[in-house]
Amino acid sequence: MANTKQQAEEKIQAMPEQKKEEILDSFGRFQDYLADKIKKGEKVGFSEEQIAKGAERVAEYLKNHEEPKNTEEKLLQEMWKVADDEEKHQIAHVLVKLAKKEGN
Repeated sequence: MANTKQQAEEKIQAMPEQKKEEILDSFGRFQDYLADKIKKGEKVGFSEEQIAKGAERVAEYLKNHEEPKNTEEKLLQEMWKVADDEEKHQIAHVLVKLAKKEGN
């Protein structure tokens, strides 16, 4: 698990700063980015649970390394900070559902 978490963090850190800024600039772009990653994950056979775990890793990275760029991201960050592990897992599932809905 720690290895997977470390790999996810390294992948995000390797992303060019300009690309991160484009993704995080608006909540709609962030949702589009998540929807694209979800579709790719589903194509290779990831379950919704695996995708939600990935969403948790991304959210944890964002909480620790990025400043929110809009009110939606700020709300998510604040919710993430106060949530326990089970609540974070549920938030990740909701984010996956939301991104899938918006991505269709």
